[in-house]
Amino acid sequence: MSDARPKPVLDQIVSHKRGEVERAKAGCSLDELTARAGRADPPRDFVHALTGGRQRDFAIIAEIKRRSPSAGLIRPEYEHDFDPVLIATAYSNAGASAISCLTDEKFFGGQTRFISRIRAEVALPVLRKDFLIDPWQVYESRAAGADAILLIAECLDDLLLPEMLELARSLGMGVLLEAYARDQVERTADLMSHIGHEGVLLGVNNRDLTTMRVDIGHTLRAADLVPDRSLFVSESGIRARADLDQLEQGGVSIALVGEHLMRQADPGSALATLLGE
Repeated sequence: MSDARPKPVLDQIVSHKRGEVERAKAGCSLDELTARAGRADPPRDFVHALTGGRQRDFAIIAEIKRRSPSAGLIRPEYEHDFDPVLIATAYSNAGASAISCLTDEKFFGGQTRFISRIRAEVALPVLRKDFLIDPWQVYESRAAGADAILLIAECLDDLLLPEMLELARSLGMGVLLEAYARDQVERTADLMSHIGHEGVLLGVNNRDLTTMRVDIGHTLRAADLVPDRSLFVSESGIRARADLDQLEQGGVSIALVGEHLMRQADPGSALATLLGE
């Protein structure tokens, strides 16, 4: 008898992504993609912008997200009127330290070409946030102009994760290495201890990607597993200055914030308010 239970959302996304990547490979050879990556403008320093180069006590990676599996379309007008450059500019003016851009199209309404458009108008480093499961996508990210990529530990085995991380570093890109489950946080922290911290930030997602539930306290529990909290990023569920204060009390001073800002009439003003300005 077949199992009729629905797949967890992360499994659905990764399953679709595998077919998407294979189709993309068929349309562009690795040699062509590598050449395009080599012609891209040099990457901006993502990690420095969030640690040594920031102007504030708390650094925000401000995210551009059109929709999500848990929330659907974040705002009705984003169905036909969505300008990632306008949003990124507002974030930059409001004090963001870096920009995160969702590029997954099916589940999040993003496009890879958003990266180059944002980067042409905004001086901040741009993180490509997607479900990267193949080294081909790392070259694709650099060719698109990404300064950094997201790697999700739950999506990558013990061979692919270090391979893709080292490939990103060889191309000069930063990496946000994300985990959710306790064993995956320990795994990523151990990996960083072996290969070094250069160019890498370790993030914990407060959203359980199997149930989509959010708990900001998850960051503080996971932080106990990390030797250097200055390189630790809290992701998801941050809605108010009190949330940042709670994270700061736990020694965490970098956060990725998206859905809360995108729901506001003026995402830039919402970010300024979050930063207390």
